[in-house]
Amino acid sequence: MSESNEQESLARLADLRGIARDYVDIWGRRHPTSDETRRAILAAMGCRVATADEITAELAALEREPWLRPCEPVLVHREGAGERRWSFRLPVEEGEEERLRLRWEVWDEDGRLRHREEAGPGLAPVETHRLDGRRHARFELPLPDGLPIGYYDLKAYGLTDSRFVEGETRLILCPDRCYGPEDGADDRPLWGLAVQLYSLRSDRNWGVGDFRDLADLAEWAGVDLGAALIGLNPLHALRNERPHHTSPYSPDSRLYLNALYINVEDIDEFCESLAAQRLVREPGFLARLERARKGDLIDYDEVCSAKLAVLETLFASFEERHLVSKGWEAEARTERGRAFLDYCRAEGTLLEAFAVFQALAEEFRRRRPPLWSWRDWPEPYRRPDTPEVETFRKERASRVRFHQYLQWVASRQLRAAADRAKAGGMAVGLYHDLALAGDRGGSEAWTFQDALALDADCGAPPDALGPEGQNWGLPPVDPRKLRADGYRLFIELLRHNLACGGALRLDHVMALFRLFWVPRGVPASAGTYVAYPAEDLLGILALESRRHRALIIGEDLGTVPDYVRERLAAANVLSYRVFYFEREHDGRWKPPAAYPARAAAVVTTHDLPTLAGYWTGRDIEERARLGIYDEARRAAAWEERGRDRRLIVEALRAEGLLPDGLGDDPAVPPELTAELSGAVHRFLARTPCLVMLVTLEDLVGEREPVNVPGTVEACPNWCRKCRLSLEELKGHQGVAALARLVRAIRPAAAEPR
Repeated sequence: MSESNEQESLARLADLRGIARDYVDIWGRRHPTSDETRRAILAAMGCRVATADEITAELAALEREPWLRPCEPVLVHREGAGERRWSFRLPVEEGEEERLRLRWEVWDEDGRLRHREEAGPGLAPVETHRLDGRRHARFELPLPDGLPIGYYDLKAYGLTDSRFVEGETRLILCPDRCYGPEDGADDRPLWGLAVQLYSLRSDRNWGVGDFRDLADLAEWAGVDLGAALIGLNPLHALRNERPHHTSPYSPDSRLYLNALYINVEDIDEFCESLAAQRLVREPGFLARLERARKGDLIDYDEVCSAKLAVLETLFASFEERHLVSKGWEAEARTERGRAFLDYCRAEGTLLEAFAVFQALAEEFRRRRPPLWSWRDWPEPYRRPDTPEVETFRKERASRVRFHQYLQWVASRQLRAAADRAKAGGMAVGLYHDLALAGDRGGSEAWTFQDALALDADCGAPPDALGPEGQNWGLPPVDPRKLRADGYRLFIELLRHNLACGGALRLDHVMALFRLFWVPRGVPASAGTYVAYPAEDLLGILALESRRHRALIIGEDLGTVPDYVRERLAAANVLSYRVFYFEREHDGRWKPPAAYPARAAAVVTTHDLPTLAGYWTGRDIEERARLGIYDEARRAAAWEERGRDRRLIVEALRAEGLLPDGLGDDPAVPPELTAELSGAVHRFLARTPCLVMLVTLEDLVGEREPVNVPGTVEACPNWCRKCRLSLEELKGHQGVAALARLVRAIRPAAAEPR
């Protein structure tokens, strides 16, 4: 094969696997995808592409694959999308179709037969293909009418005089849009608080915000402030180790919860366990808790150590009182024991894999040297389905149950917080955040490794915030493998993260359409986009949204093609609009009326400066301190910020919101006053956006950021606590005043007392 033919074949293979030939950046510049990038991404997808012969073989395999499988692995159909049909393929000789009979059955999620049908003989194929000297035929058949939205198993059988072929496909029937006001959601403009749960202080927590703090905050915000929702950072399971494993956007698993948020003293076993109570009352332990509470930064090692010691004691009490061990299995001794085992059975293999992984990780981190990633473990333990892993599960059954117990306790406490939010009058309640991906070395990657491209990273192309592009260090899902597994990972992520809330934010929602892949070991600028089955994913998202009666918000910041926002809007996915970025082409701030109604509006995010930090240029000085800005870039940033402050003043004046005493010079006042902060939030509250969020940091006038992107050890990211405790927040006049300003424009579902 000539070099040009090899390049053409490589490009064709890349096309078939969804790899973009080029892309247009945020400035309108076209970036062609290099052959080196194509090869690296195809290799990460599991393709052999080192030589021309390997490329030819991969193309042939892709062509053969559909004909070797009777049914597609999954079919996603929408309500009102026209006639629903499905395909069945099998080898059949010329004329043999005259004797072919096809039978199919549709079974629902509860195992009930919902439809049975037969066709033939005398069926006419819609397509034929010769493969290895044999004739194969594809037949197209109707799906039954009248089935409600949901998940089904379609089982099909092809019979002739000489052969019997059976196949199965996952059938997913979806609504055309996500849950919204048309379906009973509150259609009034709502407002709420955006909170980093770990940052909450209280007189009783153990140095990190917990689920009791969340419940107290939600009830107070609903009853006293009139808020309709609490927006949360991702609550995903983390290793909770500084500095590399505290980001909620790089979790161990997005399916399960961070056990650090458990309120130990609210667990039933705490009242039963004298050993745990004695441990917590020890002077040394009390001193540890007091230090952890008083610190301005979370001491993850100290908090984890303290909680783990007591949780292990409580689990020992739980096992003794509520379970009966039967070898590596357990039976319930009490109603509480039955509730735990019912939870474990309902979660099934996913929870078991998570718990086994945690126990294995503890084992291998104790080794010298410690093995931090499962990819470095001994070969037999690198997959969840090996005999060695099964033996470990049986030998360490109690430790595996301990990690299942932590998730059971965490899920019950989160559910209690969600119930308190609703009891406080919140129209939406808890608003959760689903991270884009999990840590490469975490339990989710271990469990779903066959669906991931572990030798590539997610990232972003060059833009204004990242001129060299961004590499987030997280492995992308291979879209073809995701579909081959019936979208199981995507479905489970939605179900787990929608279980306890009225809204869900999808981080980097553009990944439903395309995701920027960066081959490992190359600059982010050398990456390119990979396409995803957006219509299937949007359909499943709409189905789970409707089932859970939850709003969906899509974080659509960065390089977003127009068609993506248009399709998301049609699917009733709320856009995510940040005050700092909502500008006209000349840099002026858009007026409130220019914001879309189907959106969630915020002043800032966890990756951007707080409002006080932005106004005072705290972020500019921090970047200069870190060496990100040299003196020239620092000066230019200050000049740009001065211009932006003048434009903000202009926008506020145009709305009649400019506080008294603030003239044309935005350097007066040099600090962000309560009046100016209130004016910005009133500006945002006037937008027609369905949801508006006020961050806790802005509510209390915090200057320091939650996270400085691109830094790890240089900044205390994901560690800062709120300046005020929950007890202080409840009595703070400035907090109440800002809430009143917003509430006057966005009345809550229930009037605050």
